[in-house]
Amino acid sequence: MKICYFDAFSGISGDMSVGALLDAGAPWDTVRAGLDSLNLDTAYRLEKVKRKGIAASKFYVDGAVQKAHRHLPHIEKIINAAEIAQAAKDKAILIFRRLGEAEAKSHNVPIEKVHFHEVGAADSISDIVGACIALDSLAVSRVYSSKINVGSGTVVTEHGVLPVPAPATTELLTGAPVYAAGPEVELTTPTGAAILAALSEGFGPMPPVQIEAQGFGAGDKEFLTQANVLRVVIGETSGAAESTTVSMIEANIDDSTGEVLGFAMEQLLSAGALDVTFEPLFMKKNRPGTKISVMAAPDKVDALAAVLFRETSTLGVRIYQAERRVQARAIREVETSFGTVRVKQAENGWVSAEYDDCRRIAIENNVALRSVIAEVNSSILKGQ
Repeated sequence: MKICYFDAFSGISGDMSVGALLDAGAPWDTVRAGLDSLNLDTAYRLEKVKRKGIAASKFYVDGAVQKAHRHLPHIEKIINAAEIAQAAKDKAILIFRRLGEAEAKSHNVPIEKVHFHEVGAADSISDIVGACIALDSLAVSRVYSSKINVGSGTVVTEHGVLPVPAPATTELLTGAPVYAAGPEVELTTPTGAAILAALSEGFGPMPPVQIEAQGFGAGDKEFLTQANVLRVVIGETSGAAESTTVSMIEANIDDSTGEVLGFAMEQLLSAGALDVTFEPLFMKKNRPGTKISVMAAPDKVDALAAVLFRETSTLGVRIYQAERRVQARAIREVETSFGTVRVKQAENGWVSAEYDDCRRIAIENNVALRSVIAEVNSSILKGQ
């Protein structure tokens, strides 16, 4: 499966996204032809530039005239009329709908009454559609992103001077890990935020991948302290579904009761932890204690660390990245004298009874759990 990883260490905008994807190998003729079919009375250029010594591609939209207002149905009509792949149309419309939802919430108006100002301009439409054409031409199946550098300071918009990140950008990135570093400017625009909000399946370190290409898309300005570029990495997932990056959160505790630790485990699992384990250990002054280990998706780290601080007495946690390998699994059903029971089958052929089903049957029929599991296993061996 081919993925695209957006490395937004210096933010992300629409034109930077198009430039980076073209730099990574998306065919310029295909992207330009698709954009021409939008009939926006614009022309498109691609130039090689350097930002802090890094060679990058700069995408330009020439002749873009700002239209006073465009509503979402008008933008969708423009996109649907374009001569581009349906997958690219669907992605572009999804991005604009996410933008519309963010603008509607920011201004407290229904989405159908949202007036697209900057993001409804011809250059923003071209940026979003161009990025979607490029992703489709690269046969990208999944998109992931790093933590996002949003910048700081203020930005001048149609609504006046706004803080960075702008309200719509903040709304779009709710739940995503963000930070501010570098110059006091807007590093992540609403258009760039919308691309990631609509398409990214996860935020954090780069997932395990066999790299095929990388590309750099240049922003307009040259910064003193960092390269004003967006990097994308294109590649095949290493091991497909069985290989993912996870974060491990650990804490050693010697002054919490079993009740407190048990409740903390429940809260961690409810908050999205992939797994929580306890290990006995001896700590300073020969005190018996417990090591809590929490396995989590990278974008859940902050929320789960907050649960640990809230529910336990720990004053600090350790966080590190690990690669998790799991076999692809599928759920199927087998028939027993107790009725239908779900079983889990791994790609190597190993099959095991679903505990929750067996537990429910044991309680409802007042029989031993091991007897239910034994019958399910017998049904599995019979090939039912």
